[in-house]
Amino acid sequence: MGFLDLFVVASIPILKVLILTALGLYLALDTVDIMGESTRKNVNRMAFFVFNPALVGSNLARTVTYQSILKLWLMPINILITFLIGSALGWVLVKVLRVPSHLKGLILGCCAAGNLGNLPIIILPAVCKEKSSPFGDPESCQAKAMAYSSLSMAIGAVYMWSYVFNIVRISSMKAAEEPKVVEPTTDKQKLQQEFSEPLLTSTRCNSEDETDGYVHVLMIPSSKSPTDRTVSIWTKVMQNLEIFAEKINLKSLLAPSTIGAIVGFVIGGVPLIRRLMIGQSAPFRVIEDSALLLGDAAIPIVTLIMGGNLLRGLRSCGIRKSLVIGIMAVRYILLPIFGIAVVKGLTYLGLLQDDPLYVFILLLQYALPPAMNIGTMTQLFGAGESECSVVMLWTYAFASLSLTLWSTYFMWLVS
Repeated sequence: MGFLDLFVVASIPILKVLILTALGLYLALDTVDIMGESTRKNVNRMAFFVFNPALVGSNLARTVTYQSILKLWLMPINILITFLIGSALGWVLVKVLRVPSHLKGLILGCCAAGNLGNLPIIILPAVCKEKSSPFGDPESCQAKAMAYSSLSMAIGAVYMWSYVFNIVRISSMKAAEEPKVVEPTTDKQKLQQEFSEPLLTSTRCNSEDETDGYVHVLMIPSSKSPTDRTVSIWTKVMQNLEIFAEKINLKSLLAPSTIGAIVGFVIGGVPLIRRLMIGQSAPFRVIEDSALLLGDAAIPIVTLIMGGNLLRGLRSCGIRKSLVIGIMAVRYILLPIFGIAVVKGLTYLGLLQDDPLYVFILLLQYALPPAMNIGTMTQLFGAGESECSVVMLWTYAFASLSLTLWSTYFMWLVS
């Protein structure tokens, strides 16, 4: 298949995303006011708690079996590698450009986390539907594409809310704890009002009699037994575990998409449950059909919301152009190059299965724009919210060209 044919195949899914994104942006305009800010928040909650879990769970349950689970073990490792390489490149970007403290979490998060859920779910099935697709039969290709992209969404959600969430949180806390510079004052009356009483009077300890009322403390060495020390160490360990559990936000790890993925793995991986729920002759197939019906609404709704959220970038305050260019250089140039090297190395070691579509999504995970959930995190902690809108606007504007070119090259590599 020629490079031009692959370019056409790769451009069709991106055009679909652009059309839906533009429609969402249009519906969010004040003159239209169909998808205003409050509407987007409510619909986004519906997508987060209902549509996305139904999409992930139903597709994994249909396509994943016990045998295929053993073949997909490499995807979580590959996604972790994308986060680690992106974080390292983001750290270099922060040091080189001397990023302000309140924006460090935003820059690191945008470089580390890609949109591992929505875009693969849109791009992969659309590629499979094309006649010139290099991935074989459209029906089987689409079934595998939904399984791979659903698994990518679930794993990405776990890493997002355990790794990137804490990066943004710690960065915002450090920025809030920075001391503010207070200009010195020479107003004598103001100083006298603020410090009306001295810290220690000069006549406090003039006489020896006044010292009789003080308590003298004798420091005696500790005589704790080994058992007491063991108990105190165990208590400290338990306290540290409790603090660690609070800091990594375990509640966020069990996001609805993650729960949907767990349910999908259980249904698909356990033969007895699979026979009861999956297939035309399954007695409880109505549950799967209902989940599929809900899941089908996730892709268009999430894409429309994404377009509406980008409108904030047009209205937000500016951000240094070098930061936006640096993020795009990391996500659209450096990360895909590292991704090709990593996947080629895994192929050389014989760790990859002989499935071009599987290799394609592993490569695609390195070339995606920043995850939209980073905007939710900056809004939660109040650090870099307006700047995040600008970053998302420009990175997603250039994602159409970048994703088309890299998808074409990736298909050429695996075909």
